[in-house]
Amino acid sequence: MKINELLIKDAMIMDLAATDKAGAIDEMVQKLYDIGRITDQKVFKDGILAREAQTSTGLGDGIAMPHAKNAAVKEATVLFAKSKNGLDYQALDGQPTYLFFMIAAPEGANQTHLEALAALSRLLIDPDFVAKLKNAQTPTEVQQLFQTAEAAKEAEETAANAETTASEQPFVVAVTACPTGIAHTYMAEDALKKQAKAMGVTIKVETNGSEGIKNRLTAEDIAKASGVIVAADKKVEMNRFDGKPLVNRPVSDGIRKPEELINEAVSGKAPIFHGDGSSATTAGEESAEGTIGQRIYKDLMNGVSHMLPFVVAGGIMIAISFMIDNFMGVPQDQLSSLGSFNEPAAWFNQIGSAAFGFMLPVLAGFIASSIADRPGLVVGFAAGALASSGGAGFLGALIGGFLAGYVIIFLKKLFSNLPKSLEGIKAILFYPFFGLLITGFLMLLINIPMSAINSALNDFLNSLGGANAAVLGALLAAMMAADLGGPINKAAYVFGTATLATTVAEGGSIVMAAVMAGGMVPPLAIFLATRLFKNKFDKEQQDAGLTNIIMGLSFVTEGAIPFAASDPLRAIPSFMIGSAVTGGFVGALSIRLMAPHGGIFVIPLVSSPLVYLLVIALGAVISGVIFGLLKKPLIAK
Repeated sequence: MKINELLIKDAMIMDLAATDKAGAIDEMVQKLYDIGRITDQKVFKDGILAREAQTSTGLGDGIAMPHAKNAAVKEATVLFAKSKNGLDYQALDGQPTYLFFMIAAPEGANQTHLEALAALSRLLIDPDFVAKLKNAQTPTEVQQLFQTAEAAKEAEETAANAETTASEQPFVVAVTACPTGIAHTYMAEDALKKQAKAMGVTIKVETNGSEGIKNRLTAEDIAKASGVIVAADKKVEMNRFDGKPLVNRPVSDGIRKPEELINEAVSGKAPIFHGDGSSATTAGEESAEGTIGQRIYKDLMNGVSHMLPFVVAGGIMIAISFMIDNFMGVPQDQLSSLGSFNEPAAWFNQIGSAAFGFMLPVLAGFIASSIADRPGLVVGFAAGALASSGGAGFLGALIGGFLAGYVIIFLKKLFSNLPKSLEGIKAILFYPFFGLLITGFLMLLINIPMSAINSALNDFLNSLGGANAAVLGALLAAMMAADLGGPINKAAYVFGTATLATTVAEGGSIVMAAVMAGGMVPPLAIFLATRLFKNKFDKEQQDAGLTNIIMGLSFVTEGAIPFAASDPLRAIPSFMIGSAVTGGFVGALSIRLMAPHGGIFVIPLVSSPLVYLLVIALGAVISGVIFGLLKKPLIAK
């Protein structure tokens, strides 16, 4: 499949009307929908925004490659768009973006499609080719440029493969990988190859993309290399580089800083990599570039992201069991059995409790796995289970996960000098046995103070009322609006979900109710602001504001991100004030929630549904009006 089979004329916008990133994404998604290449705008756009949340696909040099691979895509397509004046796409180099390639790949995209997308990424490294695209006036001209460039690239690669590398040239090996494996992986590969050729360095680059591992490095390649470059944002095989000078950077550095990476790899000054017996690790884990705080946050989020599905699904099932018993009726003297008195309720309760029971082991297990790879998983699971059975709760499991991970790291260093003949049994015997032995006994000791702390915290939360509950509710709700899905938001949400397990019997958690209400306010405020102050928002922003009512009602706080990113000094304080007011009222009125997510779809699980909706609406009005008043009117063109 050639690039022009994906880069069709109908999917080209030769003059984008949008003036900002949010508008550009909306315009391109709309175009794909209009020509029938996607079936659901929201699903596809959510995929695009999820990728942008990881890091901007504005690659610099005036190019952006937003991409998503999901069920909304009917047929693999590359949409080409051009902005004559350029727009702020939050590119990595901070400069305006002129050329856009929105890649839409179906869930079952085959190898041919992915190879064509990889070829597209490689062509865009050439500045002369990019300059010609900027000057192109018609879709036909764009297709002709790609046809010519693709033919030239094939001829160049054929000639390169036929050449015999001079033995005196330095030789390095590299691995490139990005989370989606569609664009950045191959752009980093081509940037490294091009720079190496200019420097007189021979390089072999392995790509870990969506089409699998290509151009895999052999043991011979690694042995003769003077240095190794790993430009990756996901896990790749690392222990094969044991004893080699290794430069470990994000994939964006492979695109933006190839010369720096190659110079460091061939200089002999790169740190020597030491394997740890695991099969893979993540780029940056062995590098000193990440701060301790960043590493702790990454490890914690790995545990939380795996835990949340168990909390959400299990928590809602348990909440439904209470609803069923309330509907069917429970005798006054059997209220202690609420949620499992009637047989249908008991079914839901049993299923939900089974899922909920995995919450703490999964949290601890995947924290440990993030720290120590697969050997940490079993020890982390056990630490979480011990925290659960020992009464240490969420806080105990969190500590247990980190403890398990670092115990395994200690064991890896301890057993690093064992004979090679014992290498195979370290991961299946030594690490799990000694890790479980050490971590298990430490957890038995840790559970004693952690159980007391957990009990005191639960007693405090259960006794909240009036002013205390209002202050805590306002604080947590404001945190939900502070960074709209970032670390502060996540901290508040995790704290809220941690209170659910111990408050179901009381009808739910006040804390969780305040957290969800606070998270619903910002997108709802955006909707109101774009309706009430139309003179301060352009057409694209007004259209985006309409989608925010759905996101707000569904408890998707991230819907407000594009507006906050474009005007943070006005947007963020506005959101925080309205969310704090909402959270304060939730706490003061002791409104409880039995579900960890769902927005209006779980309103039946709220203790006072109508009042809850009213205080959320109040907060949204406050935030929306403040934001609208603070925002400057549009400048007439």
